[in-house]
Parts: sequence; structure tokens; C-alpha cells
Amino acid sequence: MALKLAKPYRRHPFPLDEQLRAKFCFPTKREKSIEAMAPKKRLQGVDDKLQKLLDAKMDEAPARRRAREAFKEIQLGIDHILFKTPTDGLKIEELYEVNSRGLEIFCKSWLPEASHPKAIVCYCHGYGDTCTFFFEGIARKLASYGYGVFAMDYPGFGLSEGLHCHIPSFDILVDDVIEHYSNVKENPEFHTLPSFLFGQSLGGAVALKVHLKQPSAWNGAILVAPMCKIADDMVPPWALTQILIGVAKFLPTKKLVPQKNLAEAAFKDLKKREMTAYNVIAYKDKPRLQTAVEMLRTTEEIERRLEEVSLPLLILHGEADIVTDPSVSKALHEKASSSDKKLILYMDAYHSLLEGEPDEMIVRVFDDIISWLNEHSEKFTGS
Repeated sequence: MALKLAKPYRRHPFPLDEQLRAKFCFPTKREKSIEAMAPKKRLQGVDDKLQKLLDAKMDEAPARRRAREAFKEIQLGIDHILFKTPTDGLKIEELYEVNSRGLEIFCKSWLPEASHPKAIVCYCHGYGDTCTFFFEGIARKLASYGYGVFAMDYPGFGLSEGLHCHIPSFDILVDDVIEHYSNVKENPEFHTLPSFLFGQSLGGAVALKVHLKQPSAWNGAILVAPMCKIADDMVPPWALTQILIGVAKFLPTKKLVPQKNLAEAAFKDLKKREMTAYNVIAYKDKPRLQTAVEMLRTTEEIERRLEEVSLPLLILHGEADIVTDPSVSKALHEKASSSDKKLILYMDAYHSLLEGEPDEMIVRVFDDIISWLNEHSEKFTGS
């Protein structure tokens, strides 16, 4: 998740004084020259051939797929608690499916091999992310407790087709998620099972939008640091935001530099923060203009519609999160019309509760998730 500077777009349709230029973080020629000369730090276990794949431009899916295929064994070998869950007794499958818009979508499933799943858990990943790295360990853990876990990379994310991390419409992205998981739930093997959404960060906003479009389709949702509102420190000043919204109409795919290092802001444990570099197909560049605008619009919509959230909820948030605002998780818990809702705030914890905290906190958060899933699966199956 280390951020790099991309080549700026100099012919801006709005006049920019030096103050706005600084906020946009456009580098000077000298700054670009210094950056070009700076040696890149090579990850452990990466030879020249692998490094060439990692250095390739990953705007389109083929380059991301080549990098992941070459790198996946190294990823699974890093010393992170998530990758220490054994795969014995699990049936793991991954495939590509073409959706109704003609886009090739990467999807993956983890199922207990010796028993029928207690329920199905459908995952919505975060900004710039993929279901093939840290979530691999999360999914294995859930499946080892008897749950069928399903995940997909959104169009333009991870291994799915599309321009990397470009969200032309958040609503269309949500429709793609609904289409995929509806097909999963209609499978005769699973259609009688309870079904739960599991959203992290931006995926929390995706999960809530799925629910708002399908109010009666799900038996509950687990929201980990949901993006109901982007923290004020991560959003440009109001005047600059209005300029960005205007510019996005003309330059929707252009990139900007965020004001904070996301790995630093999201991961508390320093060793685990370094491991984010191994998420080789995560988007590490400037946010695209239209993507940023769609995320801001979506969080504003969700804030207005908190009272419409009616499904059983487990909301988990770190009190020290400076990426997504924990106060809005509190507001969601307070305002949601659901009679079955639970909020757990973790003192001093950052944004990435399941990936970036000390091991004891990760175990605690997992225990809270499994306990809630067990209780609610039994409630709907009567077992």
C-alpha cells in the first residue's frame, strides 16, 4: 500500500495557484527527478524475473493476473497470523465468470469438505484491494468453522477485468455484486442456507448498498470499519472537493495523491504494515478522480439512509481509526431500524482490524465474528 507519485496532468481546466498545487500534490520537475533516481526496495524472495512483473503497469487485468500467478506462493509464505490456518479439510476453488455486462469477474470460494456449510458468507472487499491476499487467510478461518465463504473482485479491482481501481458508478458496481452473489445463493446446494454479507471498509458501503437494494434478501451483515463516512482528515478541503467533482467530469480516470499513506493510517502493527507490500495487485497509485467522487457521494447517501438499514448487524470498528469514521458506525448502530444490532468498538485499534493489529487483537475480533455468526446461523436453521 506504499503510495507512488504518478505523472501529473498539467493542462488543468481550472487555474491553480501554488496553494492548490500543493494540495493536489503535483510534483515539480526536480521532485520527479529525485523520485526517478531513488532505488526501489525489493521484497524478500523476489528475483529479477518477478521484479519485472511487479514493475509492469497494472492498469489492466492481464498484467495483474500475471503478477499474482507468479507471486502467490510467496504471499502465502509470509509470517502473518492469517496465513497460519491449515487448509486441510477445505475445498477451495477459484474461477472467472463473465457477467451480464460482459466483464470477466474473478471469484473464489472456500467450503468445509467434510460437512454441509452452516451458512454462506459473501465478502465485499475494501478500496484498491482484492480477495486473493489477506482475505485468503480470513476465508480459511471462517471455512474451518463450518461456513461457506464466497468472494469476488469487483470490476477493475484485483484479478477482474477493467481499468484498475476505476469506479465509474458505485451503483453499477453494487449491481455487479448483487448479480454474482444472487447466482451463488440460487445454487441448489446453498439456497436453503442462511446468507450473510461481510464488508470491510469500502466493502462495508458496498454491503449496505446491497442491503438497501435487497432489503429482505439477507439474514445479516458483518461490517468491519465500514465506509459509512470517510474520516475528515482523509478528505480534501470543501473548496478543493468541489473542484475535483468538476474536474472528474472531464478527466474521470486521472489520478491524484491522497493526503495520507493508507498503510500507515490503517495498520497499527509495524511488521504487518510492511507486509502490505506483498499485496502485489492492490492498487497503490493515486485515487482516480471519478472513483473518489463516487466514494464521497456514496458515503453521503449512506449517512442519509441509516434509518433504512433493517437487517441484523454486527458492526466492528477501531476507536483510533483515522481512515473511516467510527462515529458514523455509532450513528449506524443508533439509527438503524434493525432490532438485532451489535456494535463493538476496540480501544486504540486502527482501521485494519483483521490484518494490521497485533495478533491478540486479530484473534479477539475473529472470536467476536465467529460467535455472532454461530448465534445467527443457529437462529435461522434452528439447530
